[in-house]
Amino acid sequence: MKIRSLLFSAAAVALAGAFTIATMNEAMADRLRWKMASAFPSSLVQLGTGGVLLSERLENMTGGQIELRFFEPNALVPPLEMFDAISAGSLDAAWSVPGYWFGREPSLALFSAVPFGPRAGEYLAWMYHGGGHELMDEVYAKHNIRSLICGVIAPEASGWFRTEINSVQDLEGLKMRFFGLGAKVMEKVGVSTQLLAGGDIYPALERGSIDATEFSMPAIDLDLGFYQVAKHYYFPGWHQQSTLFELMINLDKWNALDDQQKAMIEAACHANVAAMFAEGEAIQFAAMQELQDKGVTLHRWPEDVLDTLRGAWGEVATELAAEDEHFRKSWDSLQAFRRNYAIWNDLGYLQ
Repeated sequence: MKIRSLLFSAAAVALAGAFTIATMNEAMADRLRWKMASAFPSSLVQLGTGGVLLSERLENMTGGQIELRFFEPNALVPPLEMFDAISAGSLDAAWSVPGYWFGREPSLALFSAVPFGPRAGEYLAWMYHGGGHELMDEVYAKHNIRSLICGVIAPEASGWFRTEINSVQDLEGLKMRFFGLGAKVMEKVGVSTQLLAGGDIYPALERGSIDATEFSMPAIDLDLGFYQVAKHYYFPGWHQQSTLFELMINLDKWNALDDQQKAMIEAACHANVAAMFAEGEAIQFAAMQELQDKGVTLHRWPEDVLDTLRGAWGEVATELAAEDEHFRKSWDSLQAFRRNYAIWNDLGYLQ
């Protein structure tokens, strides 16, 4: 009896062990493990840390069932090659901004940052409830990409200059690093622009390859040390009153997910939007105070300069709408939404 009992117990233990292993293997097989390339280093405030936060939050929310592993710029592919890599399926996902793909699809810039455009609340309202996201989906789908808005940052500053700028004429002939649609506006007023990655800006400014630069918000610009070369810092960031960040995913891989996995990724992105927005609003004034302590003069553009830049943007938008059908469709949608939103904005908020 004892031998039979021992054999039975051993068999039960073996069966339980096999069941446990099978269950664990099944759970492991169900785990989603994606590599996420980033356009920004993890050490860069908000621009990079937002991607790290997304990765960590998603893994915690799902108990490790979804792993979106953050990779530094160039670790997998160069940042400006992420679009093609995701489209082809050789890269699972990427942390970026839609404006980087202006050269591929001009309309994508409208889902990133718009000169003289909406602040974060109005921008997100259009994206989530005014048709913006659907318009963005249309253009990305052509390239086998799914993009989710996954972050937003506060207004940027509009430039670092070695000398004080008092008029539009003072801008003529300058070589300046500039991003997105704002670069097209600066070219209209005589500035020669180029797009440089964050890590390349300071050396170019120091060597004199560029005369001026814009990059991001005070808390970020402070870390990059531009104040050591240029002492005149201009506001407001007319070209980027708010900037949307994205999680790009290969469309075939997105479609292969079940509804629960999609919902968890979308929920993590919504949480990331709120976290980045709140942090961005909280960290700017201390950075501006520190910059002043370092000898930087903070300027606000004269109204006549802003009026000239606004007029130049109107010309740029009209030209792009004439050249690209999807840009026209998206621009018309945003303008219509903003006209209607103004009814609420003008009466609901203190001006």
